[in-house]
Amino acid sequence: MAWDITVNYWAVLLAAIINIVVGGFWYSPLIFGKTWMQIMGFDNKKMKSMSLNAKQAYTIAVIPAVIMSYVLAHFVRYVGASTVVTGMITGAWLWVGFIATTLTGIVLWEGRPFKLYLINSLYYLVVLLINGAILAVWIS
Repeated sequence: MAWDITVNYWAVLLAAIINIVVGGFWYSPLIFGKTWMQIMGFDNKKMKSMSLNAKQAYTIAVIPAVIMSYVLAHFVRYVGASTVVTGMITGAWLWVGFIATTLTGIVLWEGRPFKLYLINSLYYLVVLLINGAILAVWIS
């Protein structure tokens, strides 16, 4: 039965940690952090005055990262992905179907620049590709 899937929780945890680490780099000044802050109208002072400090934000961010990894693990099992490539394909299809499409709203309805859409949505593509590969190999 499709609902009776065994999931390797260590693989899910690793995938969630990778999600957080990639996000830390992706939104750092080394990669897209400065551009993201500029688009969002944030400066260092505003970032420091936000309601959550970085430690709290990262702690809370673990929850959706674990959920996303857990759900991705199920999809990897549903499609029978067992190699790096098939895991990445699974992640890519989920990105196309759920992330790339959903995030178009930030451009269409929120009036945000397309560049913000690219920064945010491509982050999820990278995470889903990496995590799809890891989960396919580890849980197969």
